Amino acid sequence: MLLINGSTIQVPNNVRNVTLLNFLRDHLGLTGTKFGCSIGQCGACTVHVDGEAMRSCQITVNELDGEKITTIEGLADTWRDGKDGLHPVQSAWVEKMVPQCGYCQTGQIMSAAALLNETQKPGPEDINMAMDGNICRCGTYNRIREAINLASKNIEGSS
Repeated sequence: MLLINGSTIQVPNNVRNVTLLNFLRDHLGLTGTKFGCSIGQCGACTVHVDGEAMRSCQITVNELDGEKITTIEGLADTWRDGKDGLHPVQSAWVEKMVPQCGYCQTGQIMSAAALLNETQKPGPEDINMAMDGNICRCGTYNRIREAINLASKNIEGSS
């Protein structure tokens, strides 16, 4: 059994050894989590497992029995005051016009949200460490950092 985006999911025995990424996409239709490199180095498949950012292509469903998993589709529901139904990181992404092609953005957002759950006022090194391994082909790294800083301020202001 898994708790995914607030719903209890019974995992059939025949899929217990598939990756969480494939289970989310192929069995639950949660396609916001992206397939990127399949070796855990690009970050496109990042989800939260008990609040921690993890690469879903590197974990089998069997390893997660009883864990609380949040995907990009459920991220806004984790925030108490979601503006326009968005998590503060998602709102900041829109305000700072971060995405270009957008493929990496769900993983980037999930990593940033996990960082801000852990460290409300991250410094540049905190951001670099948390976002390390999230690859953006379009090179929007400066806007990503700006959006993380904006989200941090917005979270601080709503406390």
